[in-house]
Order: sequence, then C-alpha cells, then structure tokens
Amino acid sequence: MRPCTPVSLCLAAAALLPAAPPAHAADAPTCAAPDARRFPLTTRIHGGPDTYEAGGGYGIWYLDLTNTTTRTCGNIHPVVVLVDDRHELTPSQPHLEFYDGPHPHPVQFETTDEDELVGPFDDGFPGFTVGPRQTVTVKIRLAITSDAAPNQVTADAAVVQRRGDDGDWVGQSNDYAFRIHNDASPTPSPAISGTGSTPPSRAPRLPFADELARTGLGTPGVALAAAAVLVTGGALLLARRQRRRR
Repeated sequence: MRPCTPVSLCLAAAALLPAAPPAHAADAPTCAAPDARRFPLTTRIHGGPDTYEAGGGYGIWYLDLTNTTTRTCGNIHPVVVLVDDRHELTPSQPHLEFYDGPHPHPVQFETTDEDELVGPFDDGFPGFTVGPRQTVTVKIRLAITSDAAPNQVTADAAVVQRRGDDGDWVGQSNDYAFRIHNDASPTPSPAISGTGSTPPSRAPRLPFADELARTGLGTPGVALAAAAVLVTGGALLLARRQRRRR
C-alpha cells in the first residue's frame, strides 16, 4: 500500500474518522471509474455571470454531474471551493444556495489555512442520486454582500460520495472565474472570466488533486484523507484551528 500523503491531511483524517468504518459502509453501493486514475463523475460548472455586484442580487449557475459508469451513484455531495486573488473574501460575504427541487439549501463556508473558502452541500441534505450514464444538473445561486471589496474569484466544485462515516472523492469540476465589482471601491485589474475547462497546464485549485492524480484515486490513504476533508464539512477546518492553538 502506498503511504498516505500529504501528511497534514492524513493526520487530520486519522483524528476525525473512526478506527474502522461502520459495518454498513462496506455494503453501501459505490460508483467506480473504469480505472483508478479517472473520476466516475464528470463535473462541469457552466452558465454563471462574469461579474457580481457587491450588494446586488443573485447570479445563477449550474453544476452538471454526469455518471460515466454503469452503476447508480448515490449520496453525492458537491463541495464548492472559492479562491480569491486578494485573500480578502470572508465566509460571510458569499451567499451560496443550491437547489434540490424547488427549494434552495444554504451553503456554509469555512476558511482553510490556504485562505480558501470551502462550502459543502449539506444542510441535512441526503445527497444527489445520478443514474448510470445519466446527468443531474444542480441549480446554484450566488450573491455577494455589500462589504466585499473588488476582487477576482475562482470557484471549483469537488464531489464526494458519502458512505456512512466514510466517503470517496468521485469528481472535480472545471474552474469558474468571476469578478466582484463594488462601486464604492476601485475595480482591480480584470482576470480571465466566465466558465470553461481548466487548462491542461494549470494545476487544479484543490490542494490534494495533484496527489490523487499521481497515486491513483484508488489509493486508500489518499482517498480517505481527501474524503475526510470534504465529507466532514468543516470538521477538518476545526481540527486545523485547534492545532494552531496548541
């Protein structure tokens, strides 16, 4: 078995997850890609505006979850990661909601040590179910509060399949870049905006994506650590804060 890396994620995962998965977790249906280097869910962000006005209304965008396998993928929980160029965006400034049917569910953001904002699609939500070779399109809306400074932001979505207290990282989206505009402050220099696939030469925003790509998605330690980051929806962030206080 390959060693679990990066070490910081593995230590946090060991502290957060039980010593052994619950008995029912091993029996839960899973979706698996044809090989260990591919995600079973192709994930794509599209349709979002290029600019958000601070204090303005919601912008609408969509997240496609496409099941490339012949098995049903259930208990699917996307996680949105926001990275801003100025490292000034706070968890209270983006108001993000996702839809499961007609009603929106709020997403609560937490800040990581790398000044990323991480928001799991949770709120008591049981998760999406994506049938074999099917696509589920999730409607998302985002607004920015009036106290947000002009900024450049990139959104990504990671996707986790929960299995009891365990889980697997099963998808990662393209980048969605947008500007925050505020009439009360100067606007920063424009950056690449709109949606599209992540350029091949650009490293994914999620810090553990490269490690999974190198070692294969089936590597137990790495997959466990990645799932712990996303499945716990903020518990890892709390553990990091506790370590800093020591």
